[in-house]
Amino acid sequence: MPRISSLILPPFRRLVRSIGQPSKRLHTRFPKLPHFIALTRLNRPIGIGLLLWPTLWGLWMANGGWPGWHLFTVFTLGVILTRSAGCIANDLADRDLDGAVTRTATRPLATGALEVSDALILMGTLLLIALTLVLTTNTLTLNLAVLAVIIAGTYPFMKRLTYMPQAVLGIAFAWGIPMAFAASVGEVTQLGWLLFVATAVWIVAYDTQYAMIDRDDDIRIGIKSTAILFGDMDRVMIGALQALFIICLLLVARITDAGWPYFAGVFAGGLLLLYQQYLIRRQSREGSFAAFLNNNWVGLAIFSGIAIDLF
Repeated sequence: MPRISSLILPPFRRLVRSIGQPSKRLHTRFPKLPHFIALTRLNRPIGIGLLLWPTLWGLWMANGGWPGWHLFTVFTLGVILTRSAGCIANDLADRDLDGAVTRTATRPLATGALEVSDALILMGTLLLIALTLVLTTNTLTLNLAVLAVIIAGTYPFMKRLTYMPQAVLGIAFAWGIPMAFAASVGEVTQLGWLLFVATAVWIVAYDTQYAMIDRDDDIRIGIKSTAILFGDMDRVMIGALQALFIICLLLVARITDAGWPYFAGVFAGGLLLLYQQYLIRRQSREGSFAAFLNNNWVGLAIFSGIAIDLF
C-alpha cells in the first residue's frame, strides 16, 4: 500500500504553488506594487487601527449607537485612505533622512525604489477618493476635512521645528472625532471635543513610545521628538498622559451617564496601559515597540465598552 504521505503531500504542494503563482504573476506585471504597499503601510495596518478606533468611538457616541452603513463606510474607508496618504506625505518629507534611521532605511523613497512623482500621483489619487467620500456628508464635515489635511501635512515638518511633533500628530489622528460628530449631528458638541482631547492625549503617549524606538538615531541626525524631550523621564511622562487619558474618559462617562459596559471597557484599557508601563520599563527598542502595538488593544477595549453600552 502506498504511504499516506505520498498520497497527501504532492497535491498539497501543488495547491501551495498554485496559490503563490498569481501573486508572483501580479508582481511581475506590476513590479512597483510591493513598493506602493510599503509606501502606504498597508502591510503594517497597526496605524489604520489606531486611527480607526477613536473615529469609531466618535461615530457611536454621536449617534447613540450604530451610525448606519453610510457613515460607517465613509469613515472606515476614509481612515484607510487618509492614513495611507499621510504615510506618503511623511515619506516625501523625510526621504532624505530615512536612510540614516535604522527603522526607516528600507522605505521605498529612501532606497530609490519609487520616484517622487510616483508618490505624488498615488497620494493625490487617495486624497481625491477621500474627498469624494466626504462630499456625501455635509459642509461642516467637508471644512473639517480640509483642515485635517492641512494639519496632517504639517506634521512631518514639525519634527524639525519642535520637540512636540507628537502633539500635532495627536490633533491629526484625533480629528476624525469632530468630523464624526459634524457628519452625524451637524455640529461638534461638548462631548465631541472632550473625546477629541482624550484621544489626542492618548496619541501623544503612544507616539512617544514609538519615538523611543528611534531616539538614538533621531539625536544623531537632529530630529526632535517627545522621547528626546522627556529623556529619562519618558516613562513618568507617558504614565501621566495615560492617566489624563483615563480621567478624560471618566468625564465622558459623566456627561453621557454611561453604564457598566463603558466602565468595563475603560478599566480593561487602563490595565493594558499599566502593562505598557511594564513593557517600557527598560526603555528598549523592542519593549517600546511592543508597548506601541499594544495600544491597538486599548482602542478595541474602549470601543467594545462603548458599543455594548449603546447597543
